[in-house]
Amino acid sequence: MTQSERQRAEHTERRLEETILELLDRRAPDATICPSDAARAVYEGDDDGWRALMEPARRAARNLVEAGEAEITQGGEPVDPAEARGPIRIRRMR
Repeated sequence: MTQSERQRAEHTERRLEETILELLDRRAPDATICPSDAARAVYEGDDDGWRALMEPARRAARNLVEAGEAEITQGGEPVDPAEARGPIRIRRMR
């Protein structure tokens, strides 16, 4: 990965982190969002190109967990981001 690509990826990840927090701020304190909500909000096209942002959105969620700002859940229960497999939800830290 070139320096330019790395910087672009880091910028996208930061935008996703900000978007996740903004989306959560608009919901009830115990509400959750899907990483796809953030990916769709950040993606600037009209097609399904947002799907390419799904892994960066999951990474952004993990970053927010590490920062103590969010939790990743499966089946309504918090999970260790390193152990999460399959669909996840994101919510504010309780």
